[in-house]
Amino acid sequence: MNLYLIPAVIFGFIFIISGIFTVKQQTSVIIERFGKFLSTRNSGLHFKIPMIDRIAGRVNLRIQQLDVIVETKTKDDVFVRLKISVQFQVIKQKVYDAFYKLENPNDQITSYVFDVVRAEVPKMKLDDVFERKDDIAIAVKQELNEAMVNYGYDIIKTLVTDIDPDLQVKEAMNRINAAEREKVAAEYEAEAERIKIVAKARAEAESKRLQGQGIADQRREIARGLEESVDVLNNVGINSQEASALIVVTQHYDTLQSIGEETNSNLILLPNSPQAGSDMLNNMIASFTASNQIGEELKKQNAKKRNQRKNDDTL
Repeated sequence: MNLYLIPAVIFGFIFIISGIFTVKQQTSVIIERFGKFLSTRNSGLHFKIPMIDRIAGRVNLRIQQLDVIVETKTKDDVFVRLKISVQFQVIKQKVYDAFYKLENPNDQITSYVFDVVRAEVPKMKLDDVFERKDDIAIAVKQELNEAMVNYGYDIIKTLVTDIDPDLQVKEAMNRINAAEREKVAAEYEAEAERIKIVAKARAEAESKRLQGQGIADQRREIARGLEESVDVLNNVGINSQEASALIVVTQHYDTLQSIGEETNSNLILLPNSPQAGSDMLNNMIASFTASNQIGEELKKQNAKKRNQRKNDDTL
């Protein structure tokens, strides 16, 4: 009797074990009985009737991503390739629709992405495609949500992750950008050069002004020195004409002496014609006459100054 029970127990144990199964987290299992949908089982330990019930399939409830590359033409006749990343998820309450209504959800999503992108991008120019890529992503998401929700799928987010124009167009855009940058660089360089020129001109103008001021001060001091020299000579009994002649001769010989002291001077040219002495004498006489006039004028001015001082002292 016991010998017959052992196989039965073993068979019963195997029968029960074969009906036990587990479902992983974020996964749903479709159970069918005789080929007809029976139920869905979520994560945990479950039991099915062996040889009657079977696991028809497992549905992933995690967020999935599908990358779709679409090639289309823009409004300005530029071919461009766009990479659209679609993040989607099976709705937990609609596992039945997601499993039975669509044979291949990825192909269905890809078809909708192609349809929307090829309807939106031809309305835009290439620059607008880069600037309004979010608008393209939003349009794809809205269209997919309306279509895929009936099949048990929720579109979480759509992203335009890459925009790749035709190679020749890309090279042309790079040349345009390079030319634009060179233009800006040239403008900055020209502005810098202009600033340098203006600063240099201002510096030269200031230098000339200071140089002129220095020359004027030098001449003023020379005239003041000559005036004092004439006054000193007048005080010792030498009249203005004689004083002027003495100053001229003294400066003449001082100049010759300074020329002779120059280490780089090897030659001094002096007049040696018979007329030279007469010319020099005439020039000196003319100088004396002019100096006399200047001396007389200076004496008058000095007399006025002295009278003015006396009047001021009297007051």
